[in-house]
Order: sequence, then structure tokens, then C-alpha cells
Amino acid sequence: MKRFLLAAGFAIASATLAQAGTLETVKQRGTLVCGVSTGFVGFSAPDENGDFHGLDADYCHAIAAAVLGDAAKVRFIGLTAQNRFTALQSGEIDVLLRNSSETYQRAVSMGLRIGPVNFYDGQGFAVKRDSGIDKVAGLNGATVCVARGTTHQVTLGEYARAHNITWQPVVFERVDAMYQAFFAGRCDAMTQDASALAGAVGTGVPNPADYLILSETISKEPLGPFTRNGDDAWSNIIAWVHYCLVEAEEAGVTAANADEQAKSSDTPVVRRLLGKAGNFGSLIGLDNGWVLTVIKAVGNYGEIFERNVGAASQLKLSRGRNALWTEGGLMYAIPFT
Repeated sequence: MKRFLLAAGFAIASATLAQAGTLETVKQRGTLVCGVSTGFVGFSAPDENGDFHGLDADYCHAIAAAVLGDAAKVRFIGLTAQNRFTALQSGEIDVLLRNSSETYQRAVSMGLRIGPVNFYDGQGFAVKRDSGIDKVAGLNGATVCVARGTTHQVTLGEYARAHNITWQPVVFERVDAMYQAFFAGRCDAMTQDASALAGAVGTGVPNPADYLILSETISKEPLGPFTRNGDDAWSNIIAWVHYCLVEAEEAGVTAANADEQAKSSDTPVVRRLLGKAGNFGSLIGLDNGWVLTVIKAVGNYGEIFERNVGAASQLKLSRGRNALWTEGGLMYAIPFT
């Protein structure tokens, strides 16, 4: 009964917020409230001044630029795996961008709406290099550090049963506690999104070469934004911010050349994208130059990827599945027509 009442309370709160309209609320407040991780290097992590950086953080800045005309007008709320969805359901945040996997149950049973995938990932494993383990099968009988409230905890059990592997999960309430335990030698392996493992190993220990991230992954982990059900206008904005970042990369529009492209390009898609043809802004409650403002502030998807998780970052991840569809990847924007 208690769970039912709690769920009902969240549903009522979400419905009320949806009726009010998150777009109007954000505009009146003058600040976007964005739910993020507090320690996921490459996606959202604060620096020594408390300023958040990373792919997810840049998406928050992009949304603020689109809606408020100023990428700096963001208040970041650090959330755990356990409280991230309730923070969105209750209205504490306007949008969740916390390296959260999009799943069927999360899409249909929580009063939330999933947005487009902004990073294709998979559940991987990190081990000590001197363990001699180089395959998932070699983890049979191992202890595995995992965070509570994540898809990783569920997948760990399902994969073990399906592949006749026995391992002992060691469950932690917080990701930072899981990292500390693994690097202190409390577990034989640690499991999380492969990108998160790369960040943890690359930045969390004095000698990253002592650790190995196994090449295999055991799941699909499509990461992306979450909004509340019933507020289609707001959810559409969150989705089209992503699509326009991808479309800008494909069209060759960058932070450095966006102004010049807006002035001189005669390419139809670029003219529409940058507000020089059509009236696409008013269709979602924004001004016609909102994409130009976004690209000038954060760059296109490729620029966001490279500086946060790609070759120019500490993680140095390859584009892989996150490359544009024209380059063999999965990133594909709905046409801006």
C-alpha cells in the first residue's frame, strides 16, 4: 500500500507539472535544473570550482541555450542511481541526463518518457591486469563489484544464469564507494557501462596500466535523457536538441563556423537548421535562431563527443557505434525538414 501511495503521489505530481508546462516553468525561473551524475568523468563531473563538465553536462548547457538563450543558465543537481528517477518524477529537476540506460520498464512504468539515445554503450568489466583474466568466461567464481539500482545489477544475474557462470555480486549503494572498493582489492572485477569503466580506470588510480577493461560487453546500454510523461512540448525540445546536434555535425556546422554558415550557406538543410529559412522555432515554442545559439555554445555532436570522451579527452574512446550513420555508426538524426 505504501508503494502504491508513493507511486500515486509521483503520478499526481508529474501530471500537475506537465499541465503547468515545463517550458513555461523554466522560462519563468530563468534557469534549467538538470539532474546529472556527480562523478562520471567524461559525462558529468564537477571540477575544483564545482563547475560540471562532460557529455551529459554539455547537453544540459545545450538545452539552456535553446530555451533561455544562455548556455550558462543551468543548475546542476547531483543524483545517485537510487534517487535519479524520483527526482524527475517529483519535479525536483526539469530533465534527467545522468548516463541512464533506456529500457522498456523505465519507458512504460515510471511516468517518464525516454528521449533519443545520445550515447550507445554496453555493460563491461574491469579487472587487475595481473589477474590473467581477459574474457568474461574467466570471471567464473569471481566476486564482482556492482552498484545497486542499476541495470548492471539485473543483467549480471541474468547473464550468469544464461551462460552457466557463477559469480558473487558485491553490491554498493553508491558508485564512488564501488570504485573505492574495487581499487582497494575487495572485488575481483567491477562491472558498469564500458565508458564509465574507462573513466574510472583512466582517472581514478595512479597507474591505469595496472587494470584491464575486457573487450567484451554483455548488454546493450543505450543512454539518453528522460523527461516526464504528459509534457510533449518539453519532451520534443529535449529530443530536437539532440537531433540538431547530430544534424549539425553531418552538415559540417561547427561552433567556429556557425555564424559564417548562417550568413553565407545556400545549403537548404543548413539554412533551415540555423533559422534562415522556414519558421521551425515557433513550432516548438522557441525563437527561430535557437539551433544557432546552441551550436555556438557547445558545438555539434562530434565536437561534444571528442572533447569529453573522444581523442581530446582523458577517456580517449573511439566513436565506434556513436559515429554518424554515414561513417558506419548508429548516430542518425531525424531529417530537419
